[in-house]
Amino acid sequence: MEYQPVMGHQNRNYGTVNPGYVPAAEGTPAMFAPPAAAGDFLGPSAPPAGMYDNMPGYEGTVAGGGGGFLPPPMPAFPAPKPQPGPEQPHWNIPSITEDTAREAFALFASSKCCYSSAPVKDGVITSMQAFNTYRYRLETFTESRSTEWTFEPYNGQPVDAFAQPPPGPWDVPAKTPSFFVDDKQVMKVPYTSSMKACHACVGIGRKPCKPCTGAGSRVCGSCNGSGFRFGNQFSNTGNKQCPFCSGRGRMTCSNCHGQGTTQCNTCRGKQQLLVYIRLTVKRTNNSDDYVVEQSSGLQVDNLSKVSGKELFRDSQYLVYPVMGFPDPAVVSAAQRLVSEHQGKYSASSRILQQRQTIELIPVTKVTYAWKGKSHVYFVYGNEFKVNADDYPATCCCAVM
Repeated sequence: MEYQPVMGHQNRNYGTVNPGYVPAAEGTPAMFAPPAAAGDFLGPSAPPAGMYDNMPGYEGTVAGGGGGFLPPPMPAFPAPKPQPGPEQPHWNIPSITEDTAREAFALFASSKCCYSSAPVKDGVITSMQAFNTYRYRLETFTESRSTEWTFEPYNGQPVDAFAQPPPGPWDVPAKTPSFFVDDKQVMKVPYTSSMKACHACVGIGRKPCKPCTGAGSRVCGSCNGSGFRFGNQFSNTGNKQCPFCSGRGRMTCSNCHGQGTTQCNTCRGKQQLLVYIRLTVKRTNNSDDYVVEQSSGLQVDNLSKVSGKELFRDSQYLVYPVMGFPDPAVVSAAQRLVSEHQGKYSASSRILQQRQTIELIPVTKVTYAWKGKSHVYFVYGNEFKVNADDYPATCCCAVM
């Protein structure tokens, strides 16, 4: 067997037999072919500009979105004017009983691992004061539409581009919405679908394997490409053929199984793409609340997590600000929010429906005595939630 010097390693000793020399690696020429430069075969990173047709009515549509919102067209008929709702009486909710207040307090204390139940058992309620709080809520249910060029592997889907002019974005039929429920629908715009060769693999359906750069093999990690495992210089074992690559210096690439190419991820091996305009129809329920300040001392933020008794409900295409309500703060909030919503959402979307409601949220301030001192907690909402920031019997505990 012929021995050759290892270039760049003449001063290294690889064993007592033939120091400084190793047998030449064996294998086919393809196994030792230099790897191609990555940029030589990866193909274009993005679709070419000519891939997307110039569709009438969609001239500003781009790939990946970015075309901005599509303002709705002017209505063919004048929109009906909102009608004022009926005036509502001044409702009051009776104060809760002491038993209800105590039960809510007990449930609250038992939910806290560090709260003693002593104030609940031994505390004496000295007074209960009811504060009725109004919450005004305005909901504006809108629909927005956006388009973008996109593509998918061609599997025999209909190709209809230029068969006739495509409908406008707001003329494409969509499913009937459920009012005040968020929803999104994605669909193809009719008469925009065409078939194009895959840009990523240039219509071949396969791409050179990245890990082995298309060679079908990779340098053996056990012998570093030499084809041999070198013996210890202090022993007589000498050099042995690498058992992992059988002396070839390279191993079959596990990613492409030696083929040098893998299926194109863009077209899934189909070679062709269906290119079309995708329409996204998004329905959104935009909601704003206004809670009338009350003097009980309970933070208003707590009321966002509870419900109250509904006093008033009005649902129309466009609502008219509530009128004749006893609390002027509610009337003022309604006028402000209705004006803000109609100006804000009609500019970028289509308003499908509006709804305004007024709730009466019960708040009861409970004062009780425990160990000679006076303390306070609040019971609020239909759920009888409790807030007790100054609970007098807390301790530190650890979970074992």
